[in-house]
Amino acid sequence: MYKFELLKKTELMIRMNYLIIGILTIFYTGFQKQVYGQEQKSYKVACVGFYNLENLFDTEDDPKIKDEEFMPNGRYAWTNEKYNNKLNNMADVIADLGTSSSPDGMAVLGVSEVENKKVLEDLVKQEKIAHRNYKIIHFDSPDRRGIDVGLLYQEKYFKPTNSVSYELKFKDFPDYYTRDQLVVSGELDGDKITFIVVHWPSRSGGQAASEPRRVDAANLGRHIVDSLLLNDPNARIVLMGDLNDDPVDKSVKEALSAKGKISKLKEKDLFNPMFRKFKTGDCTLAYRDAWNLFDQLIISQGLLSRDETEFVYHRAYVYSKDYLKQKEGRYKGYPLRTHAGGEYLNGYSDHFPVYMVLKKLAN
Repeated sequence: MYKFELLKKTELMIRMNYLIIGILTIFYTGFQKQVYGQEQKSYKVACVGFYNLENLFDTEDDPKIKDEEFMPNGRYAWTNEKYNNKLNNMADVIADLGTSSSPDGMAVLGVSEVENKKVLEDLVKQEKIAHRNYKIIHFDSPDRRGIDVGLLYQEKYFKPTNSVSYELKFKDFPDYYTRDQLVVSGELDGDKITFIVVHWPSRSGGQAASEPRRVDAANLGRHIVDSLLLNDPNARIVLMGDLNDDPVDKSVKEALSAKGKISKLKEKDLFNPMFRKFKTGDCTLAYRDAWNLFDQLIISQGLLSRDETEFVYHRAYVYSKDYLKQKEGRYKGYPLRTHAGGEYLNGYSDHFPVYMVLKKLAN
């Protein structure tokens, strides 16, 4: 009898301990939610990026453009071997870009400094990225050097519905020809979105002297954005590219109306997540011992919505891993280029790529 009562008391104490532990567990979990505001949510993510491929030329002569430097007998002695090395190096970067957030990497990737559609076709066939089945959107532009912008996308994530190329003309520089601005609209996992891929005029002739051309480029981009917002004030828009200006410059801050603080945004302003990175020195290229952040991802306020049932902006990155950098010498830490100082380096690009993560609640 005594043993039986003792057993009952012991069993009761065990049950009480489990009850107390259970109550504490419930309290602790609730406390975390209250303090950190974190609930267990499941998200889908999509990576969107931009990469200046730095002179991705083939070895064939195109009489309509100035590609003489990239011939076997040209300034860079551009052979099939070097061309294939360049394709392989570009594929290395694209294969890894964004995989820390999504195993499939870039769902959508804007590119610049490509000679034609053929070089993009050769690029997406590279073994390291061929399994992603990247599709291509490209238009030939009137650029003097024959370089264009383009868009690569994985069809299982993004389905384009419309694409158009806007020629950039200059009232004060009628004989200046540069890259078109590529506009691609479609659905990213069912969500409507538009990508604008640009490569604004360079700083050739000096920053101040060339600035009006970039302001004109920004005005064209702003016109495209305003047209989209007029049709849908909540339109999701990503303007990406090599702007040849920093986030703080007039063309970006004023003409394009891209701001670096969400709290300061007015109606129709764009948000530039690269602004803060520039302020902290997280840049994409270096020239004459000065760093710049020309490669930018700028978004409309539709991508800042609190409604996470559709894709919203999460975070932006400059992809600057060590293998993309020069390892020694005066330019240690700079992007490892294909050529520098007339020497073939078999590198990657004079720009680091950039990308951002979009997220939405999983069903």
